[in-house]
Amino acid sequence: MLTADQSAPAFSALNQANETVSLADFSGRKNIVLYFYPKDDTPGCTIEANQFTALIARFDALDTVVIGVSKDDCDSHRQFIDKFDLKVELLADTDGSLCEAYGVWQEKEKNGVKKMSIVRSTFIIDKAGMLADVEYGVTAEGHAQAVLDKVGTLQG
Repeated sequence: MLTADQSAPAFSALNQANETVSLADFSGRKNIVLYFYPKDDTPGCTIEANQFTALIARFDALDTVVIGVSKDDCDSHRQFIDKFDLKVELLADTDGSLCEAYGVWQEKEKNGVKKMSIVRSTFIIDKAGMLADVEYGVTAEGHAQAVLDKVGTLQG
């Protein structure tokens, strides 16, 4: 698993508009909140996406972009954004390489059944491409505000 003060693993993936988004796109210009969630349009994931959307102007004011990642495809992401008027960008990690690089593809157990799944996790990446904060196993409710508070402490 990753820890703060490491270089963020490079990434490049398609967003909801089938456009390539890469870590390098923001280097020196923006902080990134990269959050991983299990599935579009499910209860917890919807709460999290809506709460990030509600705070998006405050993230913008802190030179920070908010990018969600799941294994759903671009079409699913587009429908999710349209349904809830989301203001976050969503990346389609259909091959799971981004999930693997960030260590969020883990075995989870539910009702005695073990299976691999995305563990809800958030990474704050500063303008220099370093991990400023790493959190695995987050709870959706209230998480966006907690992340905003942490982003507010970044310098530069």
